[in-house]
Amino acid sequence: MRCWLQKLIFVLMPAIFGVVTAAKDYKGAELRTFSSYLYGRFEVNYKAAGGAGQTSTFFTYHELGSGGIGDWNELDIEMLGRYADDIQFNAITPGQVNHVHHQWLPFDPTADFHTYAIEWTPEYVAWFVDGGEVYRQTGAHVATLNKAQKIMMNIWPPAYSSWAGVLDARRLPFRADYDWVSYASYTPGAGNTGTANNFTLQWRDDFDNWNTNRWAKATHTWDGNECDFIPENCVFQNGKMSLCLTDVEHTGLADNRPPFVVSARYLQDTVVVVFSEPITQESAEKTTNYRITGVTIQQAVQQADRRRIKLKVVGLDENLSYNLAVLSIKDLAIPPNTLVGQTISLQLPPRWNYPLKINVGGAAYDDWLPDQDWAENLAYGRCGGGQGTFPGQLISGTAEQLIFRSEQREIVNYKIRVPNGRYHVTLCFAENYFDASGQRVFDINIEGQYVVRNFDIYEQVGAHAACPLTAGEITINDGLLDIHFGNMIDQAILNGLIVERLSDVDEDQSTSLPRRFRLEQNFPNPFNSRTTVRFELAQPAQVNLTVWDVQGFRVATLLNEFRPAGVHRTAWETTAPSGVYFCRLEAIQNQRTYRTVNKMLLMR
Repeated sequence: MRCWLQKLIFVLMPAIFGVVTAAKDYKGAELRTFSSYLYGRFEVNYKAAGGAGQTSTFFTYHELGSGGIGDWNELDIEMLGRYADDIQFNAITPGQVNHVHHQWLPFDPTADFHTYAIEWTPEYVAWFVDGGEVYRQTGAHVATLNKAQKIMMNIWPPAYSSWAGVLDARRLPFRADYDWVSYASYTPGAGNTGTANNFTLQWRDDFDNWNTNRWAKATHTWDGNECDFIPENCVFQNGKMSLCLTDVEHTGLADNRPPFVVSARYLQDTVVVVFSEPITQESAEKTTNYRITGVTIQQAVQQADRRRIKLKVVGLDENLSYNLAVLSIKDLAIPPNTLVGQTISLQLPPRWNYPLKINVGGAAYDDWLPDQDWAENLAYGRCGGGQGTFPGQLISGTAEQLIFRSEQREIVNYKIRVPNGRYHVTLCFAENYFDASGQRVFDINIEGQYVVRNFDIYEQVGAHAACPLTAGEITINDGLLDIHFGNMIDQAILNGLIVERLSDVDEDQSTSLPRRFRLEQNFPNPFNSRTTVRFELAQPAQVNLTVWDVQGFRVATLLNEFRPAGVHRTAWETTAPSGVYFCRLEAIQNQRTYRTVNKMLLMR
């Protein structure tokens, strides 16, 4: 196992390694059942804690005995507060072996209550979100999950920022609220709930009070956990159970810190203000609580997470610098804490030179920007992962050797601030570790749409070979390009990113003509059986558009005709086998021939 992963694995375990005697700077909480359960459906309804540097969880765990990590059994739901669109699932098997999956979510799990479940049987482990199955494991490791486990929930700050992000102590306390938990035993063919009614409901706890016959509050910690668990931070109140992460002096539900502005950014006619915590709607939407000299603030609208406010503004010049003054903002504490006043520099949209290139996992190189960790006040960056490099390795199929020799492993998100509009996004990959297919498989979701599922770099191009994947036209409406990676087998990786901005209008409806001959990347790519090819002609031309295989044989002629100047599209629908193909455009005009070729990946 790779040494970087060994370090990370130690952090991923919300388990007991023994009490650490020295008191820690933070205090967390854990609630666990007295009883242990072998198989079943474990379900919870909760709102996760938001904010980087901590995780709020629901999981099952077999307490270790004389067998040590050789008896490890654990099934996890991890809500890492740094993400607004991700949930982590994990099955940890004997030897402390992880089987991690990051699942994209169409909602922010820290903004509201949602229902999550784990089904554990001798044949499979499956995870559910709001009643629907989203992920299942059926590998040989499932059979080793055969030890009774307790039901647990906790909130804690991991020691390593590569996984959970950096905790900002000014944002304490963090709080996760749990509405109910239920357990259904595994009774195949004779149940009343779960998949195929193969589970029988045994109990449900609505947390109207602390059932001391069922639940115990924890008082321990472990290396890699930056807090001690204390009973005071597990609170039953108003039909909910709350787990709190606090400092030493202000424990439980106590909150004496006022909110503050994390960032303020201008995008077209809107200023987006991000606060450290949810705030009251009354104070959030009062326009006189915001002031920008020389700029009129017409409207303030609170967003669903109650931390982000959109200010409709008039009179702001992108070529000038501005400060935003904020005052009289109240949080949701009882009684509320009030931000008396704060001034923050207003960040203007980044001015990119397109195509925008980022050397993910590496330093600045030529016209490639360096990689960096994401933060609210930055223009781009990644969430999750650790760097890997392969110096001196020859990468076939590319002149950009340095780009494909470095990577980010276990990457979860990449975010880039861009103006609203349409873009081509190319992701750069190379498999420099595994030497067989099926060893690294992951999904890629861009702007809420899966552009490829079960992506296997080695299966496409083999080892040590450049594998660019173009996602086609991506529309951005919120000023932020958001890419999510969901690892299915081993870790998702990324070597580089190329973002190319398209026209803000549909060329087919535009009166202006293209200024060059151009063959765009087919979309989708990779594709299953049908893909669209788009090309531009600066002048009328005889067009020959063909598809070739890697052995140099022509497999299809898509066009062989005269076409006027403008933007054109055509489709290739094929029953050809999986593999790499090349689309070649020849445009003949005034006895001059323009040729260009793009690689296409067909996946069955």
